[in-house]
Amino acid sequence: MRKVCLLLLMLLPLSLQAIELKGQMTQGSMIVGKVEPGTLVWLDDKPLKVAANGEFLFAFSREAELSHTLSWQQAGEDKQSQSLALKKREYKIDRIDGLPPKMVTPDPKVIARIREEGRRISKARTRDDDRTDFAMDFIWPAKGRISGVYGSQRVLNGKPKNPHYGVDIANKVGTAVVAPADGIVTFWMPDMYYSGGTMLIDHGHGITSAFLHLSKSEVKVGDMVKQGQLVARIGKTGRATGPHLDWRMNWFKVRFDPQLLVKGKP
Repeated sequence: MRKVCLLLLMLLPLSLQAIELKGQMTQGSMIVGKVEPGTLVWLDDKPLKVAANGEFLFAFSREAELSHTLSWQQAGEDKQSQSLALKKREYKIDRIDGLPPKMVTPDPKVIARIREEGRRISKARTRDDDRTDFAMDFIWPAKGRISGVYGSQRVLNGKPKNPHYGVDIANKVGTAVVAPADGIVTFWMPDMYYSGGTMLIDHGHGITSAFLHLSKSEVKVGDMVKQGQLVARIGKTGRATGPHLDWRMNWFKVRFDPQLLVKGKP
């Protein structure tokens, strides 16, 4: 796992436990932390959920501000703070002109369907379980060739489209998709307009993995899954030009880069 470990020591007294952070201090990253149980933690004055064992997390979006403040307080002690500086990322931008309008803007007849599907998947991402599966070292969910990366964006006929928020793994239809970490299946829909067969696995504290363009599910909503367990099959459903898995990750509404959680290539 590519990661930077940052040890933040409390100023007073030095005998108290440090805050330990794992992750890359960059835009689009997830940071997992550990404190002494019972410690309160804030990011930019927003309280963070801390598990009974002291584990917590936060994540940064594609265009997150580069300066942040992490604060913490143990019972009976003064509140401590530490500045966090993120590295700015550059993303691939592709400009394509001369396309037919229907390839740039969806047919008005399907807009209502797209919005309803969006509401359903957004609702699934509001889950906030106490489980700390997110603290595991994640593994690649499928084997194949990386054909798309997080943060890239297309400008079609001069109109910027939504950035790509996942990592694409190209392989043949039917290729196994496994759980990248322990979790619970919270969403499955086989025929979403854009993403086709779509599955969500919740890893606790608002962290979800989304698998798009699937041809088949091998589990059902409510199933607890273990890391490496077969959960689905790669497909080319929805608006896909070829068979691949689009793996995305969220911290509630914050979309971050799955590739920063795994090592090597799939």
